[in-house]
Amino acid sequence: MTSRLVSTVLAMTSMLGLVACGSDSAAPAASSTMALQSDVAARTGASAGVHNLELAELLERHWAWFLAEHPTWATMFGEHRFDDRIEDISAYHRAVQRHRERAFLEEAQELRMRIGNELDASDALTLDELVGQLDTSAGAADACRLDEWNVAASSNPFSKWNILPQIQSSRTFAEAKNLLRRYRAIPGWIDTNIDNLARGARAGMVGNATSMNIALQMVDGQLAKPDADWALSGPKKAAHPDWSEAERRLFDREITILVARIRTAATRWRDFVATKLLPNARPDDRGGLRDVPGGAACYSALIHSQTSLPLTADELHDRGTSETARINEEMGTLGEKLFGTRDLLTILQHLRSDPAMFFQTEDEIEAKAVQNLALAKSKISNYFGVLPKADCVVRRIPDYEAPYTTRAYYWAPNPDGSKPGEYFVNTYQPTTRPRYEAEVLAFHESIPGHHLQIAISQELPALPSFRMFLGFTSYVEGWALYTERLANEMGLYTADLDRMGMLSFDAWRSSRLVVDTGLHAKGWSREQAVQYLLAHTALPENDIRNEVDRYINDPAQALAYKVGQGTILALREEAKAKLGSRFDIKGFHDTVLGVGAVSMPDLEKVVRDWIARPANEPSRALLDHRL
Repeated sequence: MTSRLVSTVLAMTSMLGLVACGSDSAAPAASSTMALQSDVAARTGASAGVHNLELAELLERHWAWFLAEHPTWATMFGEHRFDDRIEDISAYHRAVQRHRERAFLEEAQELRMRIGNELDASDALTLDELVGQLDTSAGAADACRLDEWNVAASSNPFSKWNILPQIQSSRTFAEAKNLLRRYRAIPGWIDTNIDNLARGARAGMVGNATSMNIALQMVDGQLAKPDADWALSGPKKAAHPDWSEAERRLFDREITILVARIRTAATRWRDFVATKLLPNARPDDRGGLRDVPGGAACYSALIHSQTSLPLTADELHDRGTSETARINEEMGTLGEKLFGTRDLLTILQHLRSDPAMFFQTEDEIEAKAVQNLALAKSKISNYFGVLPKADCVVRRIPDYEAPYTTRAYYWAPNPDGSKPGEYFVNTYQPTTRPRYEAEVLAFHESIPGHHLQIAISQELPALPSFRMFLGFTSYVEGWALYTERLANEMGLYTADLDRMGMLSFDAWRSSRLVVDTGLHAKGWSREQAVQYLLAHTALPENDIRNEVDRYINDPAQALAYKVGQGTILALREEAKAKLGSRFDIKGFHDTVLGVGAVSMPDLEKVVRDWIARPANEPSRALLDHRL
């Protein structure tokens, strides 16, 4: 479960080093106040809320570069200048991107050293966040080459490009022509991906066999369908009353031709993976990074990137073991109330084996998700002073993806208002989807979880763009995990069985600390990871196996949840202890949500600053956003 927008952006920029069609150079910083004033005279959201002119100019240049480097993400952020491009993932461009990112990092560090003490608190935080994001991203990009071996359900041509019609409008004919230009570039992207995987194989880096087979099943399923049923063919079915008949015929013909070319390229990818990589793939007992050349350094860099803290794998493993034991005790206490036993294995067996615990139809799953979201919307004003303007709606995970992905995820709203936030729920094989998970799942992914945090961040009027749209996974996922227990305080859970789902999910996240570090640092096998999750959580086995595949192919991402949740909970307790009767839960939440997805050290500074204010006002960025 994750926010697909933010978490994937973080993963992409940190691990894959994607580079778009932008220049590899940027204009040098202006050397005089007059030049600086000229450079930022037409300031954009890239430097919103920033007072220092040098910092504003750096942010404008950095964000313009970032958008050009990541054109599909630019589209999702509401920037449409690059709607006719896709990312260039060639080795040359990846090297150029790393070089430019390092140059921006050095410039930001020099600026902080030279004028850091002169900045006001808001600008100082922005500069700290810029340095932190660039530092962790550059460190991961330097240490990791995941795109040269990673083949998985989440990493293949269809998981990458089937979402394109969803994120890019083709309402006008001009927009449609941009979409066609992107389609034309996809076969070249697929061939470059093949080149990257071949280069990795020559260097002794290759993915694991089970993940490859899962990806091949997904790709084969797509290739077995006629082109007309592909997601990429979807825009042909849309109504375009403002188009001429000639425009409609041209668009439909081009879509048909280009989808056929993409099929040919995807078939090349499929055959390459099946015949060249799979015979040499790593077995299930060597699935982690420790069995990839340079894997130990890569994992260390990814831990820092995902958690924003200097933690070691051993520290996280031990923390996960103790947290799991603590939460399992809570599950035993509640299990005695529900089932008359404290024995965890008996409780888990009952939850997994009783047919009454599971949904019966896909429609039932969707209806429950809609009900949960509506309930959460009705109660959030009691706990939050600031609410997002963007709506959140329920969607079903597409059929091509559902068998191979997680139980749910969230897509952020388009900043221009053209699309609401979307809570995607997996309705595949409904009799394997537990009823007791449905509520906690909805509250994590939608409200008060991902939607509340991400939509508010996008709407803040005084945050520069990189803080609005990017940030640290430990904040994004830590917030969503924090809200699972908050939902209990809000009275959102229907019954004790739903609260058992809440506890199981918490145990699942603490177990991730054990499993992720076990796989990547301690030599655990895939099956060892599966068995640990079966023994400590109530997740169904099919979900567990998909989850373990995810941890193998997205190293360290799963560590961020518990780290972030623990930081937020500790700060809340600190605020309550210091403020006593003056503690205001709305003020605390508005403060946490008013700064974007900052690092854990910076979140601590922000909350402690709020505690120290006489009236405990929320972040300045939120004051103009109150309802």
